[in-house]
Amino acid sequence: MSDRLGSRRSALALTAVLALCCGLAITSPAADAPLIFAAASLKDGLDAVLERYQQLTQRSVRVSYAGTPVLARQIEAGAPAQLFFSADEQWMDYLEERQLVNARTRTDVLGNALVLVSAAGCGEAAGDKLDASTLARWLGDGGLAMAHPKTVPAGRYGQAALRHLALWKGLRGRIIEVENVRLALMLAARGEVQLALVYVSDATVEPAVEICYRFAADAHPAIRYPLVAVAAELTPADTDLLAFLGGPE
Repeated sequence: MSDRLGSRRSALALTAVLALCCGLAITSPAADAPLIFAAASLKDGLDAVLERYQQLTQRSVRVSYAGTPVLARQIEAGAPAQLFFSADEQWMDYLEERQLVNARTRTDVLGNALVLVSAAGCGEAAGDKLDASTLARWLGDGGLAMAHPKTVPAGRYGQAALRHLALWKGLRGRIIEVENVRLALMLAARGEVQLALVYVSDATVEPAVEICYRFAADAHPAIRYPLVAVAAELTPADTDLLAFLGGPE
C-alpha cells in the first residue's frame, strides 16, 4: 500500500501544481478593474456575489484565487492587489504585522465548517463522534487528501479537528497534502483519493461527492474569513467594493 500511495502522491503533486497555476488566473479582462486576492474556498460564492455587484454597478472586478498562504506571500512580494480575502486570521495577522495591508479596513465577513467527503460513498454514518474504526472502513486502501497543515488554513483546522478526535496519529502515511482545499476536493471528486477533508462550502457545490462527516465547531479553532484593503489610500471604487463585500450580499 505504501508504494501505491507514494506513486500516487507524485502524480497528484503534478496535478496540484497545474491546478494551482490555473487557479491564479485573473477572471476579468479589464486591466484597470480592482483586483481581489481571494482564498480558493471562496470561489463559488464570491463569483456569484461579484456577478451581482457588476450587474448593479456596471463596474468590472478581477479575482485571483489560490491558497491563502500563496496569496499572502504574493502581497508581501508586492503583487498589485487592492483587496485580500483570507481564509484565516493568522495570515492576515502576518501581513498586518508587516504593515502590508490597511488594518483599519479589516473585518471578519464569513465563517465555515469542516467536513469529510467521498465520491465512493460512506455507507454507515459516523454519528456524533467519528471513531478510528469507521474512518478506517471509509478509507479502505485509499488516502485522505487535505491542504498542507503547516501552512494552509484548511489543513491547520483539519489537523486540529483530527487531533481532537484522537485520529491524527493513526493517519500517518495515509494523508496526501495539497496546496489548497479545492485541490483536495477535486481529487475526491475524481476518485483519486478515498476521502478529502474540505470546507462544507466546497462540498455543497461539488455534486460528485457526498458528505460523510461534519466536524463539530469546537473540534478546531473558529474558522473566520477576514477581508481587508491592501493599499493605504483607497479609490472610491475600492471603498465601494469593500463595503459591498462586507454587507448583506
